[in-house]
Amino acid sequence: MTTDTSGAGPVPTAVPPRVLTVAGSDSGGGAGIQADLKAMLALGTHGMSVLTAVTAQNSLGVQGAWELPLEAIRAQFRSVVDDIGVQAVKTGMLASPAIVETVASLLTDLNAPVIVDPVGVSKHGDALLAADALDAVRTKLLPVATVATPNLDEVAQLTGVRVTAEADMPRAAAAILEFGPRWALVKGGHLRGDAVDLLTDGAEEHWLRSPRHDNRHTHGTGCTLASAIAAHLAHGMPVPEAVAAAKEYVTGAIEAGFPLGAGIGPVDHAWRWR
Repeated sequence: MTTDTSGAGPVPTAVPPRVLTVAGSDSGGGAGIQADLKAMLALGTHGMSVLTAVTAQNSLGVQGAWELPLEAIRAQFRSVVDDIGVQAVKTGMLASPAIVETVASLLTDLNAPVIVDPVGVSKHGDALLAADALDAVRTKLLPVATVATPNLDEVAQLTGVRVTAEADMPRAAAAILEFGPRWALVKGGHLRGDAVDLLTDGAEEHWLRSPRHDNRHTHGTGCTLASAIAAHLAHGMPVPEAVAAAKEYVTGAIEAGFPLGAGIGPVDHAWRWR
């Protein structure tokens, strides 16, 4: 509630849609929780967080990572969901089998869309998911996902399907869908040519294309895309429209990515404001 100083009395303040990110922290601010919250704000939602891990991270890579206790993860989730409520949830770095299983159990009965970004490695090639956690992602986390957003490396990790050309993407998406998400978004950003993604629920296909920008500063792309999808779903968009709008947003953010430090800089979450 805000106060009208003209004397007309209190003026109701609209409450923005609420979106929760369950992910790790990036101390450099380019990816993880920090990227998620920036994207959520840029797209008109109120971002909230459940921290699963703390990383020491900069433009050169990840120098260290420390998981939070399961009790802390559960407490954060319950604090937010039970009091404030959520219209969408996005998951990111869930480093261990125990964390994956804990988060999946928390999401099982949640009446809100869930975007699962099955983060396997960082932009710099640093492992962010233990190898023994892959089975928990397949059997526990993906079945609760409204949309799963793996890149091609993550598709290969999870399914064994290796995508070397656009023609391979439907087979990859079908392999992801076998684990239970309602929609699979296979991100083809690592292929040559235009940046092409495939969104499918097994019945319909949506091919999303955008020009490839010659900019190496792309840290946080996957986190940002998943968070943007969650934000648009929280606004009430159907999945295909939410994903298309998120793709447009992240494409602009990539084009405007800027240098920080001596390595790979972040995408610009505020590109529409500048």
